[in-house]
Amino acid sequence: MSKKKEEASIGRRDFFRKAGLGAGAVGAAAVGLSAEQGEAAEPAKTAPGRAGYRETAHVKKYYELSRF
Repeated sequence: MSKKKEEASIGRRDFFRKAGLGAGAVGAAAVGLSAEQGEAAEPAKTAPGRAGYRETAHVKKYYELSRF
């Protein structure tokens, strides 16, 4: 009976080891593929002398609902 437990625990350990390596490989592949596609977006240009913050309708609605 103890031999059976050893075999089961060794199999489980191997499973988790291989699952961890597989997850790491998938993550590395995803990072490699996404690095080729990404481009930085240029920030929206604002009028000279303005900091860039605009109080638009949805911002006003948020302030209204949160009672700021």
